[in-house]
Amino acid sequence: MTISLNESDIINVNFGKGVKIVKPVNLYSCQIGDDCSIGPFVEIQADVIIGKRTKIQSHTFICSLVSIGDDCFIGHGVMFVNDKFSNGCPAKGDKSLWQKTNIGKNVYIGSNATILPVSICDNVVIGAGAVVTKDITEPGTYVGNPARKNENK
Repeated sequence: MTISLNESDIINVNFGKGVKIVKPVNLYSCQIGDDCSIGPFVEIQADVIIGKRTKIQSHTFICSLVSIGDDCFIGHGVMFVNDKFSNGCPAKGDKSLWQKTNIGKNVYIGSNATILPVSICDNVVIGAGAVVTKDITEPGTYVGNPARKNENK
């Protein structure tokens, strides 16, 4: 039996000043802004841009084609998705089927939220466990599956 063992690593990353990382992490071909903090067991894939002063908690997965603005907070276990299985199955390496996600500034995403390929405007809170399936164009707090604006004050 042959076993191929790969270790998590940091490869070809463009770091800003003052970035703090807790290993193990898997970061490759991405851009991390000034004064960011990245917790352990985080994967950030190629073509991801993380803005300044953004904090990413442990066990978060940020797939290719995600852009996160300045001063954001990404909670524990947040999952970003770029493949919506538009053909009824995974894209299987066909990156032309992947879609972008854009997160504005001052966005706070609660633990275990799932973010599909969407755009989220500035000054938004996504509740823990929420599933964001559509663009968010108005500041506020969004909760549930699918995520909807919480009108309770």
